[in-house]
Amino acid sequence: MSTISANDVAELRKQTGAGLMDCKKALQESNGDYDGALEYLRKKGQKVAEKRADKAATEGCVVTALNSDKTTGIVLALCCETDFVAKNEGFIDLAKRLVQLALDNNVESVDQLNALTIDGMTVAEKLVDQTGKTGEKIVVSELHRLSGDKLSTYIHAGSKIGVLLAFKDGGKAGADEFFRGVAMHIAAMKPSILHYSEFDPQFVASETESMQNRIKIENEDLARLGKTLKTVPQFISRLQLTPEVMKAAEDTIKAVLQSEGKPEKIWDKIIPGKIDRFIADNTLLDQDRCLLNQFFVLDEAKTVEAAIKAFADQAGIVAFRRVAIG
Repeated sequence: MSTISANDVAELRKQTGAGLMDCKKALQESNGDYDGALEYLRKKGQKVAEKRADKAATEGCVVTALNSDKTTGIVLALCCETDFVAKNEGFIDLAKRLVQLALDNNVESVDQLNALTIDGMTVAEKLVDQTGKTGEKIVVSELHRLSGDKLSTYIHAGSKIGVLLAFKDGGKAGADEFFRGVAMHIAAMKPSILHYSEFDPQFVASETESMQNRIKIENEDLARLGKTLKTVPQFISRLQLTPEVMKAAEDTIKAVLQSEGKPEKIWDKIIPGKIDRFIADNTLLDQDRCLLNQFFVLDEAKTVEAAIKAFADQAGIVAFRRVAIG
């Protein structure tokens, strides 16, 4: 058997990133042949990957990349099993290389990325190789590509949440900073769609009954504790607030004002605020899921839609993608 020097082991480790003992074993098994050692480590990675295939990869990091004029971007999640590996410099560097590779090759899916070449092998093979070195399952769990007039990105919570946002600046200075704030809002508030008009009516109908029942159950607990009960909404989305519904709501408000003896000449100052309250109380699903209909975290007096309108009349959001790990 060939003598394996410490320098040989160190060189193999430098080139592969594998552990010292793994590199020593690889060289021993290949009788000191460098290419044979690489093949040994590759096969070891495949065996480890097979064993870890059913493991949950719930840690990792989210990274983003934009092209030079900020009109196209990629957000990507590289996942592993433990936070220890997720914080490793080599793991983070690999994530950054992969997101740049995806951007440079106009990739739009994980499968397309896995088929590309990196370090003389496919990305899929590279991830198997890394699994062998770390002993953990490593996968690209999510990838999204966006294009638009301008893009903004935001990474939050120790690189566990990433946002990619396409927007129109409305011709106003300061748009990059403003829409970065919107991206921060997306990271914090977890919207799933842009606007309530994207909802399926059947989904809204089923969610209405579910939300009403949840609030009724919460009210039972609040009643036992002697606390103020929550209002059980009749509706939960603007999709349900038809002209007929809004007319009925206004008529109800007028009837209450009349019963309270409020002079009719001041009703026009009172009704708009009560209509706004009615809408807020009956659009809980929109506030939970729809970006434009949520109250803006940087100005809670306005919805995101109203905040954008106040920034610039022609400004707007084209699309967004939010990726989160764990």
